Amino acid sequence: MAHLLGSALALRDVTMKNRIAISPMCQYSAIDGMVGDYHLAHLGRFALGGAGLVMVEATAVTAQGRITHGCPGLWEDAQIAPMARIAAFIRAQGSVPAIQLGHAGRKASMQRPWYGNGALTEKDFARGDHPWEIIAASAIPMDEGWLTPRAMERADMDALVMAWCEAAQRAREAGFDVIELHAAHGYLLHSFLSPLTNRRNDAYGGDLAGRARFPLAVARALRETWPAHLPLFTRLSCVDGIEGGLEIADTIWLAQQLKAIGIDVIDCSSGGLAGSATAARVRRGPGFQVPFAEAVRREAEIATMAVGLITEAAQAEAILEAGQADIIAIGREALVNPNWPLQALSELDAMAPESFRAWPEQSGWWLERRRRAMIESAQ
Repeated sequence: MAHLLGSALALRDVTMKNRIAISPMCQYSAIDGMVGDYHLAHLGRFALGGAGLVMVEATAVTAQGRITHGCPGLWEDAQIAPMARIAAFIRAQGSVPAIQLGHAGRKASMQRPWYGNGALTEKDFARGDHPWEIIAASAIPMDEGWLTPRAMERADMDALVMAWCEAAQRAREAGFDVIELHAAHGYLLHSFLSPLTNRRNDAYGGDLAGRARFPLAVARALRETWPAHLPLFTRLSCVDGIEGGLEIADTIWLAQQLKAIGIDVIDCSSGGLAGSATAARVRRGPGFQVPFAEAVRREAEIATMAVGLITEAAQAEAILEAGQADIIAIGREALVNPNWPLQALSELDAMAPESFRAWPEQSGWWLERRRRAMIESAQ
């Protein structure tokens, strides 16, 4: 019996071998914006685990745009070669190499999560993690005690459009086939989109069309820069989850504009305006963000990626069968079990459950021997 989770998906000239993607998950472990062996091992295991697409964590388009001192970047050419190792390894395992490009905005210059996940303090300064100037749509800090961002001027916007395009060119040189534009989770582009964080009285504020003007300009420039045969994703916080914030109707309108520009997939997340790098004020439960992916897919008629507490193979398959999304993204579940894609497909009989043909041959033959040994020991 065929299963959608194991079916291929063509996006422009790129084909995912299955519908499983690994979400970008910040590791806060880069040095001066450079990824290293840790990142190669961390991301490589997901490709070995059978995912159709593996996405590198939020990668800053400028040094100022990092969330923390430990975030990677593609703001200079020296950062290309380390990224190229990762893209090449992912591709060699049959997965699509992807990367998320973003700017942290008012959530830049903050602590790594294990040091507090908040504003930098004297203890961080002692470790060498000093603050830097931050920018956003408006001069509204995340919370009391946080840095107040400088409200961006038109020159800042023009410079960042160029920075995004230059980072995209470096990503292509590094060998990535997919770029995701990060416009969610309270970071820079989201700070323009949300009425809670955009209090501008110029052409880049006011109604939704005004607030979306700069994010759409970035998306348009990326589409013009990124090769026409390669797909572009955009991650959106579909709702802010706070009174007066973005609602799903706003996101549907935005997805329609992004589709017209040439964006191929909307990665449907939520929240992010809370006072930490990773928190969201949205009630969580199994598949809690799937309805956002379903609504955007139906109303904007664009492919969507569902993410958020999708942990079971049958759950993932049901989402696809119901037409709620086109791609299933897993994050923390992959940290628990990097082989989740292979095991999920086996569980669904997308491949013969008694065979390990789809596993990397270096481990598949060992696992087949293990299976036989267990059968023999039970007799």
